[in-house]
Amino acid sequence: MLIRYIAFTLLILLISCDSQEKVDTRSPLEIVLASQNPNIKRVMDSVHQYAVQIKFTQIERKNGKVSFKDYNFQVDSTRYFYPASTVKFPIALLTLSKLRGIQGIDRNTKFYVEGDTLETTFAREIEKVFAVSDNHSYNRLFEFLGQDYINRELTRIPFGPVRISHRVSTPNSDEITTRPLIIYQNDSTTTTLPNTINTSAQPLALTEIQKGLGYMDGDSLIREAFDFSLKNYYPIETQHQFLKTVIFPEKYESSEKINLTQDQLDFVRTAMRTLPKNTGYDVKTYYDGYCKFFMYGDTKENIPENIKIYNKVGDAYGTLTDCAYIHDTKNNVEFMLTATIMVNKNGIFNDNNYEYDEIGFPFMADLGRELYNYVLNHKK
Repeated sequence: MLIRYIAFTLLILLISCDSQEKVDTRSPLEIVLASQNPNIKRVMDSVHQYAVQIKFTQIERKNGKVSFKDYNFQVDSTRYFYPASTVKFPIALLTLSKLRGIQGIDRNTKFYVEGDTLETTFAREIEKVFAVSDNHSYNRLFEFLGQDYINRELTRIPFGPVRISHRVSTPNSDEITTRPLIIYQNDSTTTTLPNTINTSAQPLALTEIQKGLGYMDGDSLIREAFDFSLKNYYPIETQHQFLKTVIFPEKYESSEKINLTQDQLDFVRTAMRTLPKNTGYDVKTYYDGYCKFFMYGDTKENIPENIKIYNKVGDAYGTLTDCAYIHDTKNNVEFMLTATIMVNKNGIFNDNNYEYDEIGFPFMADLGRELYNYVLNHKK
């Protein structure tokens, strides 16, 4: 009898040990970043070279309520990376917010910037900002807002650290005097929104604010680190929180978000997920994944109808960044992901010699795919 009892006890212990060995206690990010997928492994094997930062949020719904579970990898707001076009997201929302306070105009009002040749609407410029990350559209909205309004509003709300100081891809991008906007009250009558004189940006005091071995100034190579201290600053934590307040505004008080009407929120969410082909752009140049780095940034194939990606990307100076809420309406999969990677092997900025296609886009796409598969498998 004693022998049978000992044998039974040993069997239970073996089963228990075996079960414990099969339990994976790693976080979703740890599991995915340990993948043998070559596009992920190549980066993770030399992760510090690529200045990777990632924030992932599992979204759980229970009894009609939404909760978040956040996971970080090397997220550090004191470590600078150039945010590129991701700053266009808050600019779009601030435009809608400011329009609420100006009587007689709205997002469909026609306007042009003094000295510009294009007559457009605020709605159209916001759509272009998300569909193809249009630089001119961002700059037009920047003229409407001005640096002081932008930063006053963004620092008033506890998104996290942020500073937006300049336009993009244009001479004198940090000019503090904005240009007037000519507003059409009707087809024949116009009024002018005057220019503003704003505060000059102060140098940022952050780690890794000086980058690389040199940079191109025209045709000349300057052999010293490139100084980003007067550039835009929009770290991962801030981007991620900003997106949460737009996708799930009901979870935040008025003081914690940019307050928009339901109509304005519906409009901007639609703009965020709309693909270029659905806003009039040529599909050969502006394929579905053109501004959808996660899951589809390395392919020109169509994105399935059931995959909705609400996001804003940025790429410049060898840095790729995406901030996205991804929702598979067919399989009931949803999560949020923000990540940045720098691919500048030679350490020279402004030489247009970056490893976007070889390393950057494959990493971002497979990071999105592997996290999608993780969430899908755990749903099952």
